[in-house]
Amino acid sequence: MVIAAFVVAGYLCGSLTWGYWLVRIFRGEDIRTKGSGNVGATNVWRVYGPRLGLPAAVLDVAKGFAPAFAATVVVGHGTGVLAGAAAMLGHWRPIFLGFQRGGKMVATAGGAFLGVAPLVGFTAAGVWLVVFGVTRYPSVASIVAALSLPVASVALGEPWPVDVFACAAALAVLVLHRPNISRLRAGTEKRFRFRRGPEPAKS
Repeated sequence: MVIAAFVVAGYLCGSLTWGYWLVRIFRGEDIRTKGSGNVGATNVWRVYGPRLGLPAAVLDVAKGFAPAFAATVVVGHGTGVLAGAAAMLGHWRPIFLGFQRGGKMVATAGGAFLGVAPLVGFTAAGVWLVVFGVTRYPSVASIVAALSLPVASVALGEPWPVDVFACAAALAVLVLHRPNISRLRAGTEKRFRFRRGPEPAKS
């Protein structure tokens, strides 16, 4: 019963569509009609800049971290993994948007790993920052960081539920970035610009 409660809480936390709500509150617009149509922090930042993009990113991380951390502390790694995975699912298909397409789970996955296996989460975050700093492609940084999760989990000797979660999270991020991979192969993927442009690129 406790495990089920944490899983439900994780999904509900993940369904908190902060990117969508922040844009609605402060700009009166629907982020799903802007840029890539994604409700995640990257699209919010590209369209509206850091004033909305940064809090969206922080809140997307927090909604993965909170349920995963709480479940890990109260029950254990297995439940923490389930709660974190549920948060990722909620971010992808949020109940508060009628189960319509949400975000690509990267920030929420990062938060979940910070809650259940902090060293793995910080390692992936470091990989993301380095790759993004070199390439300026959020998609490439997200894919490489996701692929680093199982490597870091095994190398750091994390419990097997974390290893499984790392593999599943990496696969999920990879699958959701298939359009980005296609654009990268075609040479049409746009690099991130910190200053907003007139035509925000898809992410």
